[in-house]
Amino acid sequence: MIATILLEVVLPVFVLIAFGSLMQRLFQLDLYTLSKINFYFITPAAVFMSMYHSDMSGELLGTVVMFYALYVFILWLLGTVAGRLFKFESSMKAAFNNSIMLDNSGNYGMPINALVFKGDMLASSMQALIMSLQSLLTFTYGVIAIQGAKMKGNYRSMLIGFLKMPVPYALVLGLLLHVLQAPLPLFVSQPLTYAQQSMVAIALLTLGAQIVKYPLKLYRLDVYVSMFLKLIIGPAIGCALVFALGLKGIPAQALLIASGMPTGVNTSILAEEYRNEPDFAAQTVLLSTLFNVVTITGLISLAKMF
Repeated sequence: MIATILLEVVLPVFVLIAFGSLMQRLFQLDLYTLSKINFYFITPAAVFMSMYHSDMSGELLGTVVMFYALYVFILWLLGTVAGRLFKFESSMKAAFNNSIMLDNSGNYGMPINALVFKGDMLASSMQALIMSLQSLLTFTYGVIAIQGAKMKGNYRSMLIGFLKMPVPYALVLGLLLHVLQAPLPLFVSQPLTYAQQSMVAIALLTLGAQIVKYPLKLYRLDVYVSMFLKLIIGPAIGCALVFALGLKGIPAQALLIASGMPTGVNTSILAEEYRNEPDFAAQTVLLSTLFNVVTITGLISLAKMF
């Protein structure tokens, strides 16, 4: 299992990150433009298509939403407490909470889900919903938290900034068209599919370029605190919620594994987009993904017991 995860999931991720780092060294890429492409086109397209093609019962959908809402709320509480204990500045508080609440449920979580459950449609649909909820959280709370830190409580500007974000509109529109079973013309669906398929590569190439700009710093305590909450406490919360909600079988296994994902690439993209602690964000994404090789293997083994 360890060798399979390394070869089929982790290695492809790091090959793309390495290519991004190499391209940054050779060509000095425009990271701000790359983040714009991710932020305003590729991610909204991926979220829309995910919701448009979703296939879950209403009851299970409600259970997943409840699990996820409780999971991120508990992480937010822990992040807030940690921010006060370490006396973080407002910008760092926002970046720290994003690092533990926003995870890599798409380009890392989906392949792991497919590997563990061998393409089971129920497990796949649950992970797709988690990815969509994660995208919604990223471009609602994630954006608002950073804007609040940067704008010093200027909530009118924060609201205007949020209303300019395309992802919430993409999510609602995709869900609406799914419910209405409205067909998409090929000239609309094909470009969106192309964008969705490019999300993993573009996001990870961007991360690789960011890592070069902000060199790896193994001595940062705040990064290790973030990783501990994300990779150890996060799965513990997920396990407790699975028991509390009375889940068993594939739903329990899928949600438990989903709770153990590393910090998401979008955390770094947001930090670059808003110039808010991009160094810290890049470190948490890279190091949490590296350490996740160990933690996700243990979590998959634990999930088999449910």
